[in-house]
Amino acid sequence: MNWYLEVLKKYAVFSGRARRMEYWMFTLFYILIYFALLIGLGFVAGAKIAGTIVMIYGLAMFVPSLAVAVRRMHDIGRSGWWILLPIVNLIFLCMDSQADENEYGANPKIA
Repeated sequence: MNWYLEVLKKYAVFSGRARRMEYWMFTLFYILIYFALLIGLGFVAGAKIAGTIVMIYGLAMFVPSLAVAVRRMHDIGRSGWWILLPIVNLIFLCMDSQADENEYGANPKIA
């Protein structure tokens, strides 16, 4: 859960680098919370209200998820624009960090 909260603290920070673990743990908790809201609120409040709240959650998480994806691209030495290419960016998101400092900052594994 710390990884998720760290990304939220950097809500709209598109500079710097994000470790692979930071990106994937944020994604995991985002998906878990999304489905928990959808299912839990679906039972309690009904499908229409649950759908609305889940949509609001998704919109609220758009900027942090975009920011962490851009920082993840920076971590492997790529421009953030690579996230626009779906298949390629999935491969890049799974790659390990560049070992040394790159133009986007110091290696977050070392720092």
